[in-house]
Amino acid sequence: MADRRENLRAADVDRQFVAERLKAALDEGRLSLGEYDDRLKDAYAARTYGDLDGILKDLPGFHPVGSSQLEPKEPFVDDPDERADPSDKSNPRWLIGIWSAWLVAVSVNVVIWALVSVSAGEPVYFWPMWVAGPWGAVLLASTFSVKVLGSSTENGRQQRYRDS
Repeated sequence: MADRRENLRAADVDRQFVAERLKAALDEGRLSLGEYDDRLKDAYAARTYGDLDGILKDLPGFHPVGSSQLEPKEPFVDDPDERADPSDKSNPRWLIGIWSAWLVAVSVNVVIWALVSVSAGEPVYFWPMWVAGPWGAVLLASTFSVKVLGSSTENGRQQRYRDS
């Protein structure tokens, strides 16, 4: 499999990972500016995983899958929403967070409107609707897309070079 991997074509995300690793090596003092520039040009010109492996082979912390003695495993997932069972229909944390922010902002505006109305002695124009309405419509569309259409985090996520 290692021979087949070396001949597979690399994607832009793979080249970007190598560029980030080279930048880290430059920041650590492992590469001179000239070496970094040459390797960066080679990274963006690379066509296969084998080409990219050759660029990083003498840097610590990088071991191509073919020369590693460790067996590749599932990539680490640090977001609890991604670890969740796909059949689980509970609300993602980010969705609860944006609705909470909306509720706080609208509540503050309604309280200010109520205080102004009380101090004026009569109800004034209900301007908080211009805060609640458009923002709420956007949130409803977001909630609809998550609940009905499903989340695209699993479908659209590309594996990075280091996970290959």
